[in-house]
Amino acid sequence: MRKSKAWIQAARLRTLPLSLSGIIVGTALAGKQGFFELSIFILALLTTVGFQVTSNFANDYGDGVKGTDDEDRIGPARALQSGLLTQSGLRKGIVASSIISMLVAVGLIYLAFGKENLLYVLSFFVLGILCVWAAIRYTMGSEPYGYKGLGDIFVFLFFGLVGVLGSMFLYTKSLNWVSVLPAITIGLLCVGVLNLNNLRDISSDRKHGKNTLVVKMGFENGKRYHVLLITLAFLCLLRYTWIEKIGISHAFYMLAFIPILIHIRRVIITKEPVKLDGELKKLALSTFLLSLLFYVAVNNFL
Repeated sequence: MRKSKAWIQAARLRTLPLSLSGIIVGTALAGKQGFFELSIFILALLTTVGFQVTSNFANDYGDGVKGTDDEDRIGPARALQSGLLTQSGLRKGIVASSIISMLVAVGLIYLAFGKENLLYVLSFFVLGILCVWAAIRYTMGSEPYGYKGLGDIFVFLFFGLVGVLGSMFLYTKSLNWVSVLPAITIGLLCVGVLNLNNLRDISSDRKHGKNTLVVKMGFENGKRYHVLLITLAFLCLLRYTWIEKIGISHAFYMLAFIPILIHIRRVIITKEPVKLDGELKKLALSTFLLSLLFYVAVNNFL
């Protein structure tokens, strides 16, 4: 039982709703065009969960080995840091999770494109490999990109653009420029969650040479950057709503920004990084709520 709890802890289940948001929004955009297939939706969700769990295992391992996770760390204890899992065991978990994720991804790709669309199959297979690489190299390896302030870019790309537009393409086999706007919204909100994590951990990260954007720009500028991320996310979705001529009665997904606005005020007035820990869950769940409301709205379920 203790071992099972350790793996659940390392998987960080509270991060999973955020990772599902892009798939839900991409599926909503496909449904708006008349495309949906339940098996693709389920496999896409499972693939995303697999990539996220792989990333969480790798992050636990990378920060633990480098000493970034120590007794001063704020937030939930890590499995390696607390001694619940060994380095060897966690490495095996990363390998197993990577393999399972890719097998599910291959099944998804085959289901979506079959044998006749070889170019799409190869493109998405490479994309799957890149997702695994990005998940692992965030904190692992001799030069992890998360320690160079590049985490925000990768989160925006994979959680936003790839997550939303890639999942939409699985159904529609096409892209349109207006769908980029909600993809940007989800990407920026996901970056916001990462930024909160970096704001919270600024002292520990600086101490251990993890040069996130927040470490580079400072705590106060990091908060200003956070407000900018949320503002741009709101404006992009507002622009999408206007372009698509979605009426007020169907634009209720914008209500998800109410708790986000309350969250922004909390971030602005916070002076101590440790007090931002609870804000991660609020923004992550608000983003997930936004994705669900968006799905309901654009598919005219109400």
